[in-house]
Amino acid sequence: MRTQLIVFTRYPEPGNTKTRLIPALGPEGAAMLQQRLTLHTLDAARAFQQQAASSIEVQFTGRDASAMQAIFGDDIRYTPQQGNDLGERLHHAIESASQGGADQVIVIGSDCPLLDADVLAEANRQLKRHDVVVGPAEDGGYYLLGLKSPEQTLFQDIPWGTSEVLAQTLQKIDAAGLKRTLLAPLPDVDYPEDLVACRHWPALVDGILPKCVPGRLSIVIPTLNEAERLADTLSCVHSRCTNSQDLEVIVADGGSTDDTVAIAQRHAAKAIACRPGRGIQMNAGAALASGETLLFLHADSQLPIGYDQMIHNTLSGKPIAGAFRLQIDHDTPGLRMIARLANLRSRILQRPYGDQGLFLRSHTFFEIGGFRNWPLMEDFELVQRLRKRGRIELADASMTVSARRWRKRGVLRTTCLNQAIVLAWRIGVSPERLAMWYRGKRASSS
Repeated sequence: MRTQLIVFTRYPEPGNTKTRLIPALGPEGAAMLQQRLTLHTLDAARAFQQQAASSIEVQFTGRDASAMQAIFGDDIRYTPQQGNDLGERLHHAIESASQGGADQVIVIGSDCPLLDADVLAEANRQLKRHDVVVGPAEDGGYYLLGLKSPEQTLFQDIPWGTSEVLAQTLQKIDAAGLKRTLLAPLPDVDYPEDLVACRHWPALVDGILPKCVPGRLSIVIPTLNEAERLADTLSCVHSRCTNSQDLEVIVADGGSTDDTVAIAQRHAAKAIACRPGRGIQMNAGAALASGETLLFLHADSQLPIGYDQMIHNTLSGKPIAGAFRLQIDHDTPGLRMIARLANLRSRILQRPYGDQGLFLRSHTFFEIGGFRNWPLMEDFELVQRLRKRGRIELADASMTVSARRWRKRGVLRTTCLNQAIVLAWRIGVSPERLAMWYRGKRASSS
């Protein structure tokens, strides 16, 4: 069977490509990443072509075919995309390939750094036994779609560019009575937090993302309207560090409307703008960090004196990661008990939470794919993956966190709510819905 492989991409023109990454990388950096991701994808396509009876076509937007050939090679056919939206363009590409004699068509984007020839070969094999093969993207879209024949209904009334694309596409596949299968989910690179996935390939991000500096500690602080607390936190970060020359502080802001960003800049922190959500923000900060070691710190926390040396000493024993002991800044019997139980849990079960200042080597963080881009439970889930790789050690000192969340709801109610959220997550409730519960908002039916 003859397979037509179609790559959807864009000419890498600064200012007109990867626009969501421009605030983090600048127009030139975003365009360079687009170019390298496309080259990376075409390398995978060419490797797949050597294994299967297939042909490759690039369907593009921006400039013309000769400009595309000059960058990506003249061994591939280049055709401008046709249609008013992504759905029309996808349907036209698949219909044209089928009319041209292809027995099956696989369409891929150029934003997925983990897509390789093996993934394409698996899609090709599965397409021989199914009507439709879908490669889900972790952001709710898809990075690959394989069909044996055009199915226009799959591309109609889809909210392109949202997290509902995959779910609604699968509904349409099932409604059409088509036999389908899913490949393994993979990350796309559309936002700053997605750049974590690119750190596996130094050549992909060389000159675009910062290089790792041996001995440097990068502290990533997610913020959203933290003007009241952030100045104290950053003052503590700088004054209690024994070697400020090897310190980098990144404030990953999720859209504050107060003075959070200005405060960060006044306190020698690099402020980056990103979408809100703790997992999203911490990934965005980590992707743009240059430290050999990463420390993730909440904006209402105060580190102990000499914390940088403590981190070095803790990780020198070869654990996979570490955290500080917990101390709460409001001294009541109930909060003292909360801190004791947290420290006992962290020491015996190796299960610290994010408010204890999780730290680890940057190469470990990137190898495991960073945090999930979740608004809640991102720290819990990361610790679960880390524990499978090694020991999580507690440092020999405590960090102090604000009692504001316990004081807001009460110690007993907050503790019960936290445990209920962990239990609900374990039985499959989504982090998005849990975040709404935690904030006291009514969860939607989605």
